[in-house]
Parts: sequence; C-alpha cells; structure tokens
Amino acid sequence: MRRIAFILGSGLLLSVALWNSVMWHLQRFWGASGHFWQAQWERLLWNFEGKEWILFITGAALVPGLLFWAFNGLLLVVDTTGKPGCIARYRIQQGKNQPVDPVKLRQSIRTVLSNQYMISFPMVVFLYPFLKWWGDPCRRELPTFHWFLLELAIFTLIEEVLFYYSHRLLHHPTFYKRIHKKHHEWTAPIGVISLYAHPVEHVASNMLPAAVGPLLMGAHLSSITVWFSLALIITSISHCGYHLPFLPSPEFHDYHHLKFNQCYGVLGVLDHLHGTDTMFKQTKAYERHVLLLGFTPLSESIPDSPKMA
Repeated sequence: MRRIAFILGSGLLLSVALWNSVMWHLQRFWGASGHFWQAQWERLLWNFEGKEWILFITGAALVPGLLFWAFNGLLLVVDTTGKPGCIARYRIQQGKNQPVDPVKLRQSIRTVLSNQYMISFPMVVFLYPFLKWWGDPCRRELPTFHWFLLELAIFTLIEEVLFYYSHRLLHHPTFYKRIHKKHHEWTAPIGVISLYAHPVEHVASNMLPAAVGPLLMGAHLSSITVWFSLALIITSISHCGYHLPFLPSPEFHDYHHLKFNQCYGVLGVLDHLHGTDTMFKQTKAYERHVLLLGFTPLSESIPDSPKMA
C-alpha cells in the first residue's frame, strides 16, 4: 500500500508540476504577445466603429467557414484521387470511397453549402443582438488567457451534453427515417459530410450545441471565432475517414457511421456513462482509438481480425 501510495503521490506531484510549468510558459507567451493582439483588436474596432456587426459576422461565420473549406478541400483531393498515397494509406475503412462517388459527393456538397448559407449564416446573424445585449462580443478588452481556457472547457462540456442527447434522440425510429437517415447515407464518412444533414438536424445537433456555450457565457468574439473554427475542424476530423498522425482519432465516430447504434457523443464521456460504447470497446477500432504518434498506420499495427476484415 505504501508503495502504491508513493507511486500515485509522485505521479500526482509530477503531473501538477508539469501542468504548472506548461501553464507558466503559455501564460508568459500570452502576456508577451497580449499587447500586440490587443493593439490589433483596437485597430479593428476603430476601423469598424459603428459597424461592429460586420466584424462579428466575419469572425463568427466567414473565418470558421473558410477554415472548414480549406481543410476539407485538402481532404477532398485525397478522397477523389486517392493521392497522395502517403495520406490514403491511413484510411480507416479500407476499400470504401476509393475513389468517392462523384455524383453522391456533388449532392452532398450542395446540401452542405445550403446548410451553411441558408441556416448557419442567418443563425449567426440572429445570435449577434442577443450576445450584444448579454455582454457585447466586440467589447474593447480581449479575454485573459485563463478565462479563454475556461470558456473553451465550458463550451466543450455543453456541446458534449447537447450533442449526445440530441443525436441519440434523432436515432429514435420516429426521427431517424425522416431526419437523421440522410446523414447516415455515408456509412464510410468523409470530412465534408460532417455538415451533410437534414435542416432540422443541422439546427438541433450541429448549430445549437456549439452556439449555446458562447451565448450563456457572453463570450468575446475572439473566443467565438476560435471555438467555432475548432468545432468545425474537429467534426471534420471525426468524419474524415483517415486516422492521421498527430491528429485526434476519428475511430469513435467512424464506428458510429459503420454500426449506427454506438458512439453517439463527441468526447465519449456520456457514451461511457450510458453504456452506448460497449460494442465499440470490444473491437480493434477501440484499440486503435488513440493519438497516432508515429507514421505506421494503426490499421497495419492493429489490424482487424480475419473474420472482421
């Protein structure tokens, strides 16, 4: 017992020391560059004085949207050509989408663009007066580093709760056939179809889980821009179909598209609590659900059993 207590205590002290060291360096960097970013922000406010709503739409809608298409544009090159091979070799579901069906892809892209410009954009515009009343997202002072991290943590937890339960509700037979089945047309997903959904689903499961956090916190535009951008990139990674080195593992959500009745959440916390990942935990995909820190595809180092393959 003493040995276990010593090991656990030493590990805890080491973790705390490492965390404090990392936080100190990040805070120092933030402080050193803080004056620069504050000056740039004040210059933007001066240039858009009286037209802050344009600044808000640019940061909350246009910047995340451009990042979404830049990232998925690169993935689409691999999806449609199978090249470069150094990326294609990391495909999770081997033999699927090689190459992707061009007709199906064009239809999906049209739906994604419609969701972005006919639903997401108006919702962001509609969000601005509420945020302005609550705390003004374009206020002069940028958030501190620690407050920014706290906001991101709260946004993530809120998204996990709202996405899990709204997503699971959409799998109820009443809603699945009419609404959610559209998204599951892709049993082997690709990045761009992360926003391929029925309009009701796009509002309930894509937009609201991401928007509620900033609204409740009265977030600054800088936090909103980073959060929306991260949310779009992460959901693209979750759907991309490639388990790439040094990027978050997409095995969890890829398995959901493969089996439909497992892995409903983003973080997996609520799936663990509700037991909706039990089948997933018995698969090789679960063993591969880690951050890949090398360049050997996990499908090669941890292959499916011959029966599964």
